[in-house]
Amino acid sequence: MIGLGFSAPMGVTTTATATKCRYKVMGFRVLADAGDGFPSFLPKEVRKIKDPFARKLAQRIVRLPVQIGFSENCIMSSCVKPLMRSETNPVVLLHCFDSSCLEWRSTYPLLEEAGLEAWAVDVLGWGFSDLERLPSCCAASKRHHLHQLWRSHIKRPMILVGPSLGAAVAIDFAVNYPEAVEKLVLIDASVYAEGTGNLRKLPRIVAYAGVSLLKSIPLRLYANLLAFNGISFPTSLDWTNVGRLHCLLPWWEDATVNFMKSGGYNVVDQIKKVEQKALIIWGEHDRIISNELAVRLHRELPNAVVRQIPDSGHLPHIEKPKTVAKLIADFALHDRC
Repeated sequence: MIGLGFSAPMGVTTTATATKCRYKVMGFRVLADAGDGFPSFLPKEVRKIKDPFARKLAQRIVRLPVQIGFSENCIMSSCVKPLMRSETNPVVLLHCFDSSCLEWRSTYPLLEEAGLEAWAVDVLGWGFSDLERLPSCCAASKRHHLHQLWRSHIKRPMILVGPSLGAAVAIDFAVNYPEAVEKLVLIDASVYAEGTGNLRKLPRIVAYAGVSLLKSIPLRLYANLLAFNGISFPTSLDWTNVGRLHCLLPWWEDATVNFMKSGGYNVVDQIKKVEQKALIIWGEHDRIISNELAVRLHRELPNAVVRQIPDSGHLPHIEKPKTVAKLIADFALHDRC
């Protein structure tokens, strides 16, 4: 494993490293389009996806260079960039555990229509970044990588949006880098689990076996049954293919085991330290995270409002994109929801 250089001074980039990053970006521009609109670094199975919103957003995924410490290699990091910059602060969309920016396929275009500068970024270790030289994928590494991406490309305080485990990523980031976050939006937040628990103690061979099961179609189909409030089998199967697409990259298993063995996210003690105003969104029929935890989170966050979405399960930004987009836009643009 190649560790990330956490001790590097902010803003330090060597000439050789910068040159290498520029070279990789140039190479990406040459190889980006596979001839059918999809970037060449996506698994070929992307062509089997039927969801038109997923297909369209997948065609917009790019890799941007993110410089980490003194390393001579930047990480080519996947995200969906806004088509144009706006005068208001950008909305930056994270994703759930073991997911990707494609999670925002239905909501992202609605945020753009509302006039927001929206970024959908892949958390280090998941999504479609180039991790051929695998970095550490622990919580601290994920936080540092997101900060470097923000410093290099976004550069303004964000409305940071985190669904499920992405809410833990968002809280951890906002507490450690408050200058980078204007507001928080937390969707069906998984923030009270104390990391990966006993999974971190598993023998490595057992951990790899469990992670291999994690990307299986039957398990992902079952997860969809729990996550969504009633969808047809063909839709569930197609959404399963969308949700596991990043698992087909060659470094996915290593990155996921690395995260599991690192202990994961434990942000329980950070919640009351959040300084930013927060919007809590919760699906009324969430069968994965209890609605009681929404009440607890509302009580423990110093400055938060909560909104419940009827007829929605654990992922309302997929099930009810119009409602979620309006809540985010009103909160971002007008400070109301």
